[in-house]
Amino acid sequence: MAVSVSRKRLKSSSRNLAAKQSYFGLTILYNFLSRISALVFLIILIYMWSSFSTLITGNIIHVCFSTRKVNNLYCLSAGTRPSFEMPTSTNNNSSIINPGTDQGNATTEPLKFPDTPYLVTTSSTMDINDTDERVANAVKVVEEQLQVHRSWRSKSNKNYATCDGKGIYVYDLPSKFNKDLMGQCHDMVPWQDFCSYLSNEGLGEPMANLGKGWYKTHQYALELIFHSRVLRHPCRVYDETVAKLFYVPFYGGLDILRWHFKNVSNDVKDSLSLELVKWLERQGPWKRNSGKDHVFVLGKISWDFRRSSESPWGTRLLEFDKMQNPIKLLIERQPWHLNDIGIPHPTNFHPHSDNDIISWQLKIIRSNRKNLVGFAGAARANAEDNTRSTLIHQCTSLGNGKCHFMNCSSVKCDEAESVIKLFVESEFCLQPPGDSPTRKSVFDSLISGCIPVLFDPFTAYYQYPWHLPHDHDKYSVFVDKKEVTQMNVNVVERLANISLRERENMRRYIVYELLPGLVYGDYNAEPDKFEDAFAIAMNNLLERVITLDQPHKD
Repeated sequence: MAVSVSRKRLKSSSRNLAAKQSYFGLTILYNFLSRISALVFLIILIYMWSSFSTLITGNIIHVCFSTRKVNNLYCLSAGTRPSFEMPTSTNNNSSIINPGTDQGNATTEPLKFPDTPYLVTTSSTMDINDTDERVANAVKVVEEQLQVHRSWRSKSNKNYATCDGKGIYVYDLPSKFNKDLMGQCHDMVPWQDFCSYLSNEGLGEPMANLGKGWYKTHQYALELIFHSRVLRHPCRVYDETVAKLFYVPFYGGLDILRWHFKNVSNDVKDSLSLELVKWLERQGPWKRNSGKDHVFVLGKISWDFRRSSESPWGTRLLEFDKMQNPIKLLIERQPWHLNDIGIPHPTNFHPHSDNDIISWQLKIIRSNRKNLVGFAGAARANAEDNTRSTLIHQCTSLGNGKCHFMNCSSVKCDEAESVIKLFVESEFCLQPPGDSPTRKSVFDSLISGCIPVLFDPFTAYYQYPWHLPHDHDKYSVFVDKKEVTQMNVNVVERLANISLRERENMRRYIVYELLPGLVYGDYNAEPDKFEDAFAIAMNNLLERVITLDQPHKD
């Protein structure tokens, strides 16, 4: 009963916030419409029903998605500071940012945007309207930055073959920046006690029903999981003068989480982040290289650390000038920030050894997949983007058992066993965007051998350059969500037309090639044959900071 009351209060608070923001949005819209011609207004009315849009205002470009958090609009912005100018390639055949330079200043030029805002609606970033070169360029920037990220991949596929010249220094931060935040787990969010999720060094409590290596891990536990692994890394050094990489164990996601649903000022929300930056500025390693060889791991999406003036949500940690140089690893990156790098959401599987991985691989490759399609999710009430509602209707209206829908409006999706069971028994798993483009469920489906069906390229293709291949057809099926919302395609029928041979090839690639690198081993993990998600990230980080020391060659 207490949980129900808390959720009702949260929903009520969210509605009040949405109402205020709706009023604010209408005011902006009125001013906007008063400045454009009737012809442009007509074009906008034609496209307003689309769920995906690109808004260009001044020097800022926003790719927007539906969400419940802020007036049903979630925007990935190419800069939120007035001084930011979107980079653009000077050579169509060259990368926008040279890996050997700081931010690629030698190969970029500013892209100017008009002062008058206008709306351009596109079917998806996979099919940009060629007449809008500025929007097309924005997507090109995203793709070129991912190429740069991929260029930082380690040449070795071994687990720490040698630590020569690869020392990792872990800051011993004052406890208020990490451990003390864990101590607030009882009332971090109004409706749930987080303490059990933060136990066992972030893994949570074991889940014996699914076998060895399975835990009740929360999707926001990445900061703790990563920290515990770094402390045990064989390349860790205690002398900062011999280190190449400096790890800052700030639990910024937990810092945000404790303020999300409390009525506090923005100054309060930003206070700990500001203290951290001031603390770092006093440290010798930070001064020597302006933080370029420092790394943060943040367990929430980039947008939560880039609070805008229009929304009270989150902090401004990643908007601070001093935070532009360090590398930030996040479960969802801001696509136009080079030093934001996406790494997998933590799943519930944390193998200790190669044998744990092999045992799970054998189990899921032999699984009886009785469902053609599985979908664990829920409709979004009053959402502008009706992708989910359409998919639910298509899934449930067939009546032939091809599609199994698990309604997450119930408590079932809080139980990892139920979701994993659905995915292990399904050939394809539908993964439409939710409150933001990415989904933990994408990784749940991949480690279950279920081929993810994606509806937006920002869900995975523009996010995880170190852990997912550039050729996304090897592990996923893409269906443009505009085709879904306009009811031009029945997704279940389209998937049924994919041959058994194609499905088997994709599944084998997922299980044997991708799966080991998508899971985070436990805190004492001892893999030999495989690199897990943590090892891949650390090896690539070390590769990146080592290249910083090398002189640039034209």
